[in-house]
Amino acid sequence: MPLLTRPLRTLPLARRALRPLAALVDQRVDQRVRAQARATQSEVAALRAELDVLKKQSHAVGMLLDRTGRGAHRMPSAGQITALVGQVAEVSGSAHARRAVTSAFRTVVALEALGVGRLAGGTSNVCGKLATIPLMAPPNPEVLEIGTLHGLFATALTRMLHREGIEPRLTIVDPFAGSQLQPDATHDHADPTGTPVREDVVRANLALAGTALEAAGSPTATARIYKGFSQDSHIRASVSDRRYGVIVVDGDHSREGVLADLRWAEEIVADGGIVVLDDYGDAAWPGVREALETHLGDGRSKLVLEGVVATSAFLRHM
Repeated sequence: MPLLTRPLRTLPLARRALRPLAALVDQRVDQRVRAQARATQSEVAALRAELDVLKKQSHAVGMLLDRTGRGAHRMPSAGQITALVGQVAEVSGSAHARRAVTSAFRTVVALEALGVGRLAGGTSNVCGKLATIPLMAPPNPEVLEIGTLHGLFATALTRMLHREGIEPRLTIVDPFAGSQLQPDATHDHADPTGTPVREDVVRANLALAGTALEAAGSPTATARIYKGFSQDSHIRASVSDRRYGVIVVDGDHSREGVLADLRWAEEIVADGGIVVLDDYGDAAWPGVREALETHLGDGRSKLVLEGVVATSAFLRHM
């Protein structure tokens, strides 16, 4: 029994002896905790400062690229660009698809910043058309755009064709009704930019590409503009004076309207020429797909579907 009780009797003494050591340990722990807290506070402050800078930068980038005043944002993800490059490469057969897509994106951003109005459509679709058309090597430099909105796509395409060594001669057909007419010629849509759909706007934008605009019909014009609908007989008579290496069909999106434009395009496209059908496969415009399927389904068309990039179908006249 004495052996068992002796440690208990000496316990208070041991506690008193250990107090200085425990206090020293507590002091050391407290110092380390305080130092770590100060370091953490410094890191948090640095992170907050960095976050503030990123927020300012993000706001500035957003003002340049978000959907405000254009309808569709210009901030594609890396995955979207990679997918787009793959589609462009497949349709064009070119090894330079990524370079073309990158150039197209930079062109879109620059022209929407400097131009009047906007390029119609999502970023993948717009950049896909701009990248693919030059890479498909049109047989001649004659370009017909049916439906131009503010003329910025025509301006961008002119620049992209120049990058591939092609000096385009542009023909534009549009009713210039003051606002966009969709899905038929009776329903107008307020434009998110607030910019009217007028010929003077198109001329101002084409000037950004250094396009020499002259009177319609001039043999030396690098661009000519016809005000009217693509189904108007007098428009067709004037525009059908040549064969086009590229025809962009982006006018009336109804089945009947697209079908009429495709039939006309087949008449005036050059051998080996490219016909681009915008908004093909877009659920908002089912008439576009229906029209192409009808046109190709009769077995008489010389247009061959080369493939689809984003929501544009690319056909070649064989």
